[in-house]
Amino acid sequence: MVGRRIGQYLKENGIKQAFLVEKTGIPAYVISDICTGERKTLDCVAYYEICNALGVDLLYFLTDGKETEV
Repeated sequence: MVGRRIGQYLKENGIKQAFLVEKTGIPAYVISDICTGERKTLDCVAYYEICNALGVDLLYFLTDGKETEV
């Protein structure tokens, strides 16, 4: 769910998965599995690193891109 939203975000913003590999150090096959929804679990640190690299709060992906107040 979150992984597919991350994949969709990359596509919509013209960002290559290789960018996340470079910025996070997460292996390419893991990034690919996340973005396609093949990887069902991932630790919080990895999600933090991905969101940090994209400059997006994790809540953005958890709420389907809807603005939220914290």
